[in-house]
Amino acid sequence: MSEVDDARCYAACKDNFTAERAAMESANAPINHALNNRQQMHPHLSDADIARITPYGSERTWRAGETVVRPGDPAIGMLLVLEGRVRIMQPDGIGDSALVTEHGPGNFSADIGHLSGMPEMVDAVAVEDVRAIVVRPACLRALMVAEAMLGEMIMQALLLRRAGLIQRGRGPTLIGHGSDPALLDLQAFLRRQNYPYSLLDIDVDAGAAATLGKFEASPSDLPLVICPNGSVLRRPDIKQVLGCLGLLPEIDATLVYDVAIIGAGPAGLASAVYAASEGLRVIVLDALSPGGQAGASARIENYLGFPAGISGQALTTNAHAQAQKFGAHIASPVEVERLECGSIHRLLTRTGDVIQARTVIIASGAAYRRPPIPHRADFEGHGIYYWASPVEARLCAQQEVVLVGGGNSAGQAAVFLGTHTAHVHVVIRADSLEQSMSRYLIDRIAAQPNITVHTRTEVADLLGEGKLTGAVLRHRDTGVRETKAVQHVFLFTGAEPNTGWLGGCRVKVDEKGFVLTGTHAGLPTHTLETCVPGVFAIGDVRSGSTKRVATAVGEGAAVVSQIHGYLAAAQEAA
Repeated sequence: MSEVDDARCYAACKDNFTAERAAMESANAPINHALNNRQQMHPHLSDADIARITPYGSERTWRAGETVVRPGDPAIGMLLVLEGRVRIMQPDGIGDSALVTEHGPGNFSADIGHLSGMPEMVDAVAVEDVRAIVVRPACLRALMVAEAMLGEMIMQALLLRRAGLIQRGRGPTLIGHGSDPALLDLQAFLRRQNYPYSLLDIDVDAGAAATLGKFEASPSDLPLVICPNGSVLRRPDIKQVLGCLGLLPEIDATLVYDVAIIGAGPAGLASAVYAASEGLRVIVLDALSPGGQAGASARIENYLGFPAGISGQALTTNAHAQAQKFGAHIASPVEVERLECGSIHRLLTRTGDVIQARTVIIASGAAYRRPPIPHRADFEGHGIYYWASPVEARLCAQQEVVLVGGGNSAGQAAVFLGTHTAHVHVVIRADSLEQSMSRYLIDRIAAQPNITVHTRTEVADLLGEGKLTGAVLRHRDTGVRETKAVQHVFLFTGAEPNTGWLGGCRVKVDEKGFVLTGTHAGLPTHTLETCVPGVFAIGDVRSGSTKRVATAVGEGAAVVSQIHGYLAAAQEAA
């Protein structure tokens, strides 16, 4: 989109803001909570709504039978139908398509990916001659910020639509053995990216072998990925899958960002939301995908405002969308290899890209420690896991599992797995869970009869030839050993900070590698800034943090005001 288009849509944003605020203040009708999912997913806009949206877009037409978009096409943005009808289909990689909906006058087509310009994921065809307003991604973000009531309705629809696409199970088709670590990795990656896919497990799906035959695939080709555009990937890596879906992150080395955030967990996403919403130019980099460790939590029940609890995936997906709404550029997977500090800081990625920023927020979190259990490395990815998502839950259905760890993440995983497995054996070295786990999780574990806590116990060995068949538990006081016939062991055994990339910058860390800030870093005040001017640390990676989602989010908000102060002082000094 041209700079003229950008200027026009942001001018519309400014002109309409006052009117929108007045409308909000005068509105006194309660939200109709009886609206069903269908109405929320595909709302019908009034003439007044259409009039408010029109300044943000431009009019286009299509003849009956013409293709509006195909999967993989550059994002068109929101298409608001004025006349005619548009049919939306969701294809997979093997020639099957599912009808999503048909949009008529007053309806709009868009998905949460349009906020960031993600390539199209559906087929859209004009059923009749169509006249529509097209709102490009940048103008869509401006619209949603300025038009709060419309923005709320549009955001709800975009989130529900992505959930619907995932539930429908189209997109790239993955074919392979259900227990293959490479296939599990691909599923976990697409799930973390909140990207829909379909799965054919050749061990349980009678039609999978026939499908493989169509692509002349051999066992060495598995897992096979068939992209919606028809291209076939044989035992691909993540980068190849990203390329097939048009999701390879783009980095502009010429830009100088106000804030570069390393890590897209709750801390990083919170700082992105607050910084971007306050007008700062923000980029967020994550080595895996948005969500961090919190994104893998089955259910978080002690986060303020969610009395029924919320899954980590839902919480961080919403935060990701919120950051994109305000214009933060979120690039993943991008692995930062080195930080070079200066008046303008430079981040060097493993692929050779360079990101420049006036300030840097270290929010890279911590990774679960890989304990020195004999033969652990032999079963990594096929029997040993460091998270518990629905993918792993399906693998463990109606089986016994061992889970090692006594923190909140371990407790959430145990409760989640307890609803899917025959039995969960929780192994902890301490006398009880009291000192390391929240009371609500302790009570939940105690209430589930198929969860047993083994105190003062450790995993002494893992058994199996190529496939995990057992875990040897040893009581620390008596030395008594007991073998559990399990094929799955989950490890939640403390965390190590992700700070290896800080080598090019003299940021101080404590004896465990966590980043020192404020007075602990030699500064005169209790700030989130490190000993290097313009470099801040928040969340689990920060020394002394409480390792809670709420604390991480609070630090993500607090650091932005400190960054404003730093930037203002730097501007005055210049």
